[in-house]
Amino acid sequence: MSLIAPLEAVPTRHDDNRKQLGAFLRARRESLDPQRLGLPRSGRRRTPGLRREEVAMLADVGVTWYTWLEQGREVNPSALVMQAVAQALQCSPLETRHLFVLAGLPPLESLQVPPCEGISPGTRRLLDSLMPQPASIQKPSFDIVAWNDSFCRLMGVDFAAMAEEDRNCIYLYLTNENWRSRLANPDVLPTFVAYFRAAMADHRGEAEWETKLARFFAASAEFEALWHQRYDVRGVENQIKMFNHPVLGAFSLQQMYWYSAPRNGSRLLVYLPIDEAGEHALAWLDKQR
Repeated sequence: MSLIAPLEAVPTRHDDNRKQLGAFLRARRESLDPQRLGLPRSGRRRTPGLRREEVAMLADVGVTWYTWLEQGREVNPSALVMQAVAQALQCSPLETRHLFVLAGLPPLESLQVPPCEGISPGTRRLLDSLMPQPASIQKPSFDIVAWNDSFCRLMGVDFAAMAEEDRNCIYLYLTNENWRSRLANPDVLPTFVAYFRAAMADHRGEAEWETKLARFFAASAEFEALWHQRYDVRGVENQIKMFNHPVLGAFSLQQMYWYSAPRNGSRLLVYLPIDEAGEHALAWLDKQR
């Protein structure tokens, strides 16, 4: 008779993902209103939400198979079937992506978060309401997708007259003399290199990001040299920014970031005065309308 006790199975990450997948499916199912989905009344419901057989019917899968999926069993769903389950459970694109990750499936290309295309009227009103504080909406790649008049006057550029692909903080620093001359903080270029390296970590191999990096290299040999020589990474942060203006001279503003609600990683950037010189500068810029 052996005196050695059998080793207990150690839960793996895969096991945990299947349990999380089952819990998420169950939570989504119980959150749905059968009547709003057009399902017929069929007796008294003991629990809120849809029944498992109703989800199975909507997804066109077997009831037993779906039950096993929700119980966290090893059923190895295909991408097509998981997409059908996500649709049956009225999952958002982000929720669908979450389901695919938990199921061990690569997210479908169509489920990737869409890029920010244009801005809503509400965002436009928000930017205008922040006047005379300079403000803009930027993407993770430092593309500027929206701005107010104060931001244009602060940086000495006319975004409306500029090609869309040129509206990028880093590219403008590399190619636009007005933009570059307004920024007075030390080590601006190394900081931009560190910012972009950190931001690009999640986008290696993506055509849009690789093309943008190549464009930076073409615009500045110094940027390319720093990219290959230094491996610093930095995240964008609130800080005091120093500016030089041909009329106003030197002044400083507080840079403030807020991240927007949409799921594209865009951020709102606002510059606020921190002293009398900054207040005077923004008041003067506001009068130049």
